[in-house]
Amino acid sequence: MSIRPHHGSGWAPRSQPDRLPATYTRTHGIRYFHGCYSLGDDQLWGVMRRRKGGDHSLAALKSIRAARPDGAPIYVIMDNLSANKTPKIRRWAERNNVELCPTPTYASWANPIEAQFGPLRTFTMSNSNHPNHTVLTRATQAYLRWRNANARHPDVLAAQRKERARIRSERQQRWGRPRAA
Repeated sequence: MSIRPHHGSGWAPRSQPDRLPATYTRTHGIRYFHGCYSLGDDQLWGVMRRRKGGDHSLAALKSIRAARPDGAPIYVIMDNLSANKTPKIRRWAERNNVELCPTPTYASWANPIEAQFGPLRTFTMSNSNHPNHTVLTRATQAYLRWRNANARHPDVLAAQRKERARIRSERQQRWGRPRAA
């Protein structure tokens, strides 16, 4: 995410016409949003980082494991970033009952978190001109709090889980596991 004016319709009250200033010099650099999405709980969380790397991916995986301390297996669908597949991460996943399921190249549409990024951009970046990364991070975290407070009803989530389990049992297939011969 870079600090620059963004076009689009936003959700803030309008007091003046939309005019975006010219930004010829951008001295703020960029930040990376490291997001996690719990498919079963319909919860989205994430942090802004100055850089992306294996240490940040490992920290995210540890936060996911901490959210589920009962030791039950966790299947993590990840994008195909090389920082997500370091030997350190693979060793940690084996020791902590976490199965890494990388999304194939050019198939990010198959990753359930991708659908969450559109509304995140719409609510925090559309029609905006944030002065710095701190303000952008605060807007992002405010959206995440609102989004998680207004998550789908637990009965709807339970029905979706039941339907996904039915489909998987018909195919005799689980995420990240090859189809049985």
